[in-house]
Amino acid sequence: MSGESDCTRTSPSAGSPSDNELLPDRPKYVCTLSPDLVTKAREELQEKPEWRLRDVQALRDMVCKDYPSLGTCLDDAFLLRFLRARKFDYDRALQLLVNYHTCRRTWPEVFSNLKPSAIKPVLESGFVTVLPHRDPQGRHVVCIRPDRWTPSNYPITENIRAIYLTLEKLIQSEETQVNGIVILADYKGVSLSKASHFGPFVAKKVIGILQDGFPIRIKAVNIINEPRIFKGIFAIIKPFLKEKIANRFFLHGCDLNSLHQNIPPVILPEEYGGTAGKLDITAWNELLLASEEDFLHDFSELVLPCDSSPHDLLVSGDADDKQCDDSLRGMKAQLYYCY
Repeated sequence: MSGESDCTRTSPSAGSPSDNELLPDRPKYVCTLSPDLVTKAREELQEKPEWRLRDVQALRDMVCKDYPSLGTCLDDAFLLRFLRARKFDYDRALQLLVNYHTCRRTWPEVFSNLKPSAIKPVLESGFVTVLPHRDPQGRHVVCIRPDRWTPSNYPITENIRAIYLTLEKLIQSEETQVNGIVILADYKGVSLSKASHFGPFVAKKVIGILQDGFPIRIKAVNIINEPRIFKGIFAIIKPFLKEKIANRFFLHGCDLNSLHQNIPPVILPEEYGGTAGKLDITAWNELLLASEEDFLHDFSELVLPCDSSPHDLLVSGDADDKQCDDSLRGMKAQLYYCY
């Protein structure tokens, strides 16, 4: 993900031959989807191969017209991520793209100096990794283990940075853009003190990014080994979740058979009753750390478009600062009650 736009030079609708001579050499888009995935994208995402580049150009023209100073990459492959995530609805794809940049520019603790080498301690802890095998629907499984985090070592924002970079790497694949991902979160050993770091402010930001500020399809969130304290954690998250996403949360407790109904044992590690061997974080860590060049462009250094309001873009709905304050008071009571 690299390259800034110059809409006065990159939009073919500029028209004159002299303008076209200034067009940069863009990478030519080559579809890597299998025939089956092309069919799936057509049926589920309204993606028509014969109109694909026309749709990309339409989104590019909208960016140049409405947000000429956005500073976004305008390559075909990059813009396709946003069209697929919003089922080729131009307006919704444009809003997602603007949200994507706004989120990155309004949370510097997460997005400044965002590159794999900067979050190496989180990767080495095993807090987040990706299972080596996809599920039967072709979806990667992102495994998150909060018990691997020691709050005295680094703040919670480092964990968020690691998750974000993991998603950025995954979404480079067209297969993932179409199939989406599955999350497996193991809350074994999460204590009251650790849970208290994930307050309403952080919850609002993270949920805002995942729902409205990142071009990925989260198809399921499987929670395993959740302690009683998770009722308090979920009480923090739920007000910010859209109904569609909330319905994709599955709480399995310690019931591995329940987990296996959603994720087959053949792709799960032994730790979760699977047959895929011990959970090994090495391969994913090496892949992500080898991708340093993909993350050198730091969008947090770019200025916000003058006609966008960052406060309105992070989370849709009526969740404002007062709600966060009220939720914080309620969250403390809920956590202590559950604990």
